[in-house]
Amino acid sequence: MRVVIAEDLALLREGLIRIFRANGFEVVDAVDNGPSLIRTLTTHRPDVAVVDVRLPPTFTDEGLRAAIDARGRIPALPVVVLSQYVEQLYARELLSDRAGAVGYLLKDRVMAVDQFLANVRQVAAGSTVMDPDAVAALLTHRSTDPLLLRLTPREHEVLSLMAEGRTNAAIAGRMFVSEKTVSKHSNNIFTKLGLEPSEDDHRRILAVLAYLDG
Repeated sequence: MRVVIAEDLALLREGLIRIFRANGFEVVDAVDNGPSLIRTLTTHRPDVAVVDVRLPPTFTDEGLRAAIDARGRIPALPVVVLSQYVEQLYARELLSDRAGAVGYLLKDRVMAVDQFLANVRQVAAGSTVMDPDAVAALLTHRSTDPLLLRLTPREHEVLSLMAEGRTNAAIAGRMFVSEKTVSKHSNNIFTKLGLEPSEDDHRRILAVLAYLDG
């Protein structure tokens, strides 16, 4: 799997390079600023890009903007954005094209190498992966919404795990219930939120996230 890394901190950038190479990834480029990121993504068209939100020259959301720009040129280019803190605006911007193949993770998640790499592979395969803390923030943000208040505690739990990018099987394992039970909860969620049911995990995750941050 071919990966491009964008991180201005040399120590973390080198750490990511070593992690990926040690686990069978081909690091085709590693850059430290927004303009270079756009060039390398459009040139190499990697299987996935791992991008820090804040990059030179602005040190604001340069990395995110560069990734969105590149996805405008290469639709559904898989991108995992790393952030120091949960920023709801960043999550919304990343999901705005509804094309999927995106991830939004806190930098601390890199330390859990196996899970981090699993998340990167999920995004490369076209899935959407949200950091659990980001999902919790989104749910809290909409906690007084009349439609969300219609959900049972179990349905809230399923919705949170669904938004993290987990499959029905993974949700069932986490909740110690059957996949049939998860499917039933999912259908109830979509009905209560006024969303069209879908067997496409990628599309329903995007729909739920779009609703939560709408």
